[in-house]
Amino acid sequence: MDKVIDFEHNMAAHCETGTLTALLRYKGFDITEPLIFGIANGIFFGYLESSNFPFPMFIVRSRPGQVRENISRRLNIKINKYRFSNKEKGEAKLDELIGKGIPTAAQVDFFYMTYMPDWQRVHINVHFINIIGKQDGKYIVSDSYFPKKSELDSETMRKARWAGGHMSPKGFIYHPAEIPENIDLKKPIVKGIKRACRNMIGLPVPFIGVKGIYKFANKVKEWPSLARDTEHLSHEIMKINILLEDQGTGGAGFRFMYATFLQQAAEILNNKDLDDMSKSMMENGDKWREISYFAAKIGKNRDLGKDRLEELSCLIKNRGDYEKKIFSELKKMV
Repeated sequence: MDKVIDFEHNMAAHCETGTLTALLRYKGFDITEPLIFGIANGIFFGYLESSNFPFPMFIVRSRPGQVRENISRRLNIKINKYRFSNKEKGEAKLDELIGKGIPTAAQVDFFYMTYMPDWQRVHINVHFINIIGKQDGKYIVSDSYFPKKSELDSETMRKARWAGGHMSPKGFIYHPAEIPENIDLKKPIVKGIKRACRNMIGLPVPFIGVKGIYKFANKVKEWPSLARDTEHLSHEIMKINILLEDQGTGGAGFRFMYATFLQQAAEILNNKDLDDMSKSMMENGDKWREISYFAAKIGKNRDLGKDRLEELSCLIKNRGDYEKKIFSELKKMV
């Protein structure tokens, strides 16, 4: 089968929102990536400790797939989803969709995206790409993280779609099936902001939202006792920078993207207060970026004494104070 769909390729801040935005635009619904992220209340924070984790970790966005589900529900968009235990059936279904001219998103292990530089390729099972054709036995891929359309051979695609481990893709693919002709974004925007406020300041859980930021601030001072040695601690501290800046967040743990959402929401709702909040969130993003740079610096230099970790802790705590203020004000506005 040789079939290449005429699909506009664009890079994006994040693979899940970028992939979904591109598919919706292909179907004729012109919406931005920040609006997708904000309407789906993608912004989040959680500090997680578990015997299942080799080391404590934090998350800055809602769980993978939640953005897609929330957009489907709030905008009344029907999305067809498929998951397979049988690889042959999974490949046949993807080929069938491509043959019908339907660009299709796939969940894959990022490690097998062989068009990416080797140093970037790590095993992450929740990467999303759009598959937009098949030619000479190779799949044509539109990846939000790569500047141009790419190719993956069938065997590599098979490994990527059925990789094992945590959050295994299990051949998952999806595509938008039905989109209403006229979508009013006003109510969904308000709903998304309300849910974001609930997640950040309204949940009685000590490790979620602003409470999670405070917990992170307190616990990071204890990381030396959890690390095997200085090299391990350095690695974990430098991962703060990676999680906030490099893993498809658009910078500052999605805070810049959320600032853009608030700016676009202000225009749609004709609400100047939201525009002011957008500026506050952008300043917040700048401060999260300072945390990124500080963590990268002390981690790289192995400058990990008590005073430095106390300084890092204070920087993180200040973000908790600021985000508590921001989301409290947003809650009043909506």
